[in-house]
Parts: sequence; C-alpha cells; structure tokens
Amino acid sequence: MDNQDLFSTPSLIANVGAPFLLGIAVGYFAKKMLRTALFLGGGIVVILFVAEYYGVVHITDDQLLHATDVAAEAAKSSSDFLLERLSRFTVKGVSATGGFVLGFKMG
Repeated sequence: MDNQDLFSTPSLIANVGAPFLLGIAVGYFAKKMLRTALFLGGGIVVILFVAEYYGVVHITDDQLLHATDVAAEAAKSSSDFLLERLSRFTVKGVSATGGFVLGFKMG
C-alpha cells in the first residue's frame, strides 16, 4: 500500500500551492479585464453623450440605468462562475479562492 503523507512537499504543492497560484493568475486577469471593460464602457458612454449633444441619438436615463444593471449582473455572474470553478481544485477550494482574491487585489 502506498503511504501518502498529506503534509509532504509534493502533496502540499499539488493540493495547496498549484491551486493557489492558479487562483492568483485568474484573479489578476479578471481584475485587468474588468478595468479594461470599465474603460471601454466609459468611453462608449462618453461617445453616446457627445452623440446625444449633437442630436445624433437620444438616450433616456432609464435606458442608461438598464444597460448599467445588465452589465453589473453580467460581471457578477462571471465572477461567481470563476470562483465556483476554482473551488473544485481542492477539497474546500480555499487555496484557489484565496489565490483569486489575492490576485484580484494585486491586479
């Protein structure tokens, strides 16, 4: 029978270290993509405001708020998906989720 020590270096790297590093990478990427999306979204809103000023389009406040709600819900469901997927790497998903949070803060 194979004697596996849970606290051996290979076991810790496989069960804690690798998922943690993967979580950091995904969290960092998610933060950068969120910033990019916010930058592009802000640019689109400014272009729409300018177009409205010149009479090219007409935007109501309700339409703008609805678009913001849809975008916020999409971002929330995306982050929920990423955290749920990362939690499958370890029994409790703590190391991968912790890595995600740290990577998100670093990004």
